[in-house]
Amino acid sequence: MSVLLDECIEGLNIRPDGIYVDGTAGGAGHSAEIAKRLTTGRLVAIDRDPEAVAVATERLKDYNALVVRNNYSAIDEVLEELQIDGCDGILMDLGVSSFQLDTAERGFSYHNDAPLDMRMSKEGISAKDIVNEYSFQQLSKIIFEYGEEKFARNIAAEIVKQREQKLINTTSELAEIIKSAVPAKVRREKNPCKKTFQAIRIAVNSELEHLSVALDKAFSCLKVGGRLCIITFHSLEDRLVKQRFASFCKGCICPPDFPQCVCGKTPEGKLINKKPIEPSEEELLYNKRSRSAKLRIIERIREKD
Repeated sequence: MSVLLDECIEGLNIRPDGIYVDGTAGGAGHSAEIAKRLTTGRLVAIDRDPEAVAVATERLKDYNALVVRNNYSAIDEVLEELQIDGCDGILMDLGVSSFQLDTAERGFSYHNDAPLDMRMSKEGISAKDIVNEYSFQQLSKIIFEYGEEKFARNIAAEIVKQREQKLINTTSELAEIIKSAVPAKVRREKNPCKKTFQAIRIAVNSELEHLSVALDKAFSCLKVGGRLCIITFHSLEDRLVKQRFASFCKGCICPPDFPQCVCGKTPEGKLINKKPIEPSEEELLYNKRSRSAKLRIIERIREKD
């Protein structure tokens, strides 16, 4: 189920003849809503997940849309290959998609027993590799920094201890290890697995590194008047987006003690919403996965110097 769907469509300010990019096609929920509003315009939907590409291709087959398998951090290369020199709107719905969460065997969810995988692209290092091969120091750093988990050292120590007995192969095995590593009070209050699973998933897919690259590239691909809409689901993503958007909107960078500006720098973007847009009470009722979502929107107001 697409998160903040109406808010994204409104934020993109879609023109029927415009060029739009959905950098995280997933199940094509957002993509389909964008595509149906286009006449002579065009949609490019990107996803690194081969299964998502197949689903999106089928769902968008009746529209003027092209689905491309790639990472959104390569958006500039995708558009260059398609001979598109600028777009009117870009959407990125970050994190793991509902499509991936609902496919138990992909190993993203701690609610189902499945192989430890978590690879969005189905290529490269897996969650199983990280859990069984990374050192205590590496594991505790990942879990603390990417999961913001205060019991990171306890969890990492328990992972190392258990894998000495046997390899950790499944999501259920990892979930039980996490539960045994935190105080009983924490287990009673909520499922303690969420932060560690998030941390390992972010590490497996290099999500923050790709996002940092994608933010600069996506903004540079916008035409003047084009908008970039980004949905985040945790504080690490949101902080990165907020800070980068602020840099695009920053003008003069002269030292504060200069009597007047000599750098001549003016903002390239303007924020459409000063504070992030969050799901309505109605959406929270029917779409629990939207609970932590935040939407930030920026518009490009001039070309780069």
